[in-house]
Amino acid sequence: MTEVRRQPRAVALISGGLDSMLATKAVLTQGVHVEGINFFTGFCVEGHTHAIRRQHQDKPKRNNALWVAEQLGIKLHIIDIVEAYKDVVLNPKHGYGANLNPCLDCKIFMVRKAQEWARQQDFDFIITGEVIGQRPMSQRRATMPVIAAESGADERLLRPLCARHLPETLPERMGWVDREQLFGFTGRSRKPQMALAQAWGIEAYAQPAGGCCFLTDANYSRKLQDLWSHRPERNYELDDIMLLKVGRHLRPRAHFKMIVAREEGEVNFLEGYRREFAWVRTISHSGPLTLLDGDGITPDDLMLAARISARFSKGREAESVLCHVALPGQAVQECSVAPMREKMPSGWLL
Repeated sequence: MTEVRRQPRAVALISGGLDSMLATKAVLTQGVHVEGINFFTGFCVEGHTHAIRRQHQDKPKRNNALWVAEQLGIKLHIIDIVEAYKDVVLNPKHGYGANLNPCLDCKIFMVRKAQEWARQQDFDFIITGEVIGQRPMSQRRATMPVIAAESGADERLLRPLCARHLPETLPERMGWVDREQLFGFTGRSRKPQMALAQAWGIEAYAQPAGGCCFLTDANYSRKLQDLWSHRPERNYELDDIMLLKVGRHLRPRAHFKMIVAREEGEVNFLEGYRREFAWVRTISHSGPLTLLDGDGITPDDLMLAARISARFSKGREAESVLCHVALPGQAVQECSVAPMREKMPSGWLL
C-alpha cells in the first residue's frame, strides 16, 4: 500500500507589507499549506492614526495584514501580545535602535511566539519576509542566526526572499520547498521585490514608509519617555500607548500633561476617554477637547489648561472664551477664560 505523504505546513509572519506578502507567496506556489500569524502589540502604525485623522483620509482604512491574507487566500490568526510584549519594550536584551525600538528583541520574540504556535498546531516551519541588509538593527547577516537561535526556531525558520545567501534550512533539506525557487535579495532597495510583485501580477500592496511601529518614531518615543519619567514606575497600559498616538501633547506643569485634539476625528476618539480624565472643552468657540493626564490636578490647573485650550480654538483672538471643565467623576463646570497669547515655553511641547 502506498503511503500518503502529508502536505507540509508553514506559518508565515504577516506584517501587512510587501516583503511578508512575497515571502508567503514564494512558499505557497510550491504547494505548501500556509497560514498567517499577526501579533498585536499596540504600537502598530496602521489602522489607528490613518483611521482617525483627516490628513490620512486618502489612505485605505484597513488592516493590511488581513488584507494581505485575503489577497493570498490564506487564513490569518491575529494574536494579542500586549502584556507579553511589555518586557521586550521595557528590558530589551539587545538594546534599542535610534529611538525606543527594540527591533532585534522584537523579531526574536515574534519568531519565538510563532514557533510556539506552530508546535501547538502541528505546523512544520516558519516563514518571515526578512531581507539581509534591509534594516540596520534586526536584518543584518550577523543577526540572522541570532534570531533563529534565540527564538528556538533554529533550522525551521525560512526566509524565502534572501534564502540563497543563508545556510540551507530544514524545509529545504526535507524537500518541502525547493531552494532554487527561493531568492537572494539583499540591501535596502525595494526594487527587486517590486519587480517580483509585478512578475507575479501583484499590483496593490502597502507602500513601505520607514517602519510599521510607532517605537521607531522619534516624536512618539519622546512622548513615551516623558510618560515614564513622570510615573512612579517605568511601565505602560494599552490606553497609555494608544493616547500617545493622538493629539498635541503639552506638559505645562510637572504633575500633569495635556492631550489636545487637533481635528474632529481626534475629538471623537478622545471622547471615549473623557470619563477617566480631567478635561476641558471650549463651547463659545469651535475648538478642541483636551484631556489632562496626571495626579493631583487642582482647579488652578484646570484654569491654566482652559486658557491653553482656548489658544487652540477659533476664539484665540477673543477677549474671553467660555469652556466646560471637569475632574474625573465630578460635575461639569462652566468658566470664562482669556486665551493664552504669550509664547509658550518650548519645553511644554512634547
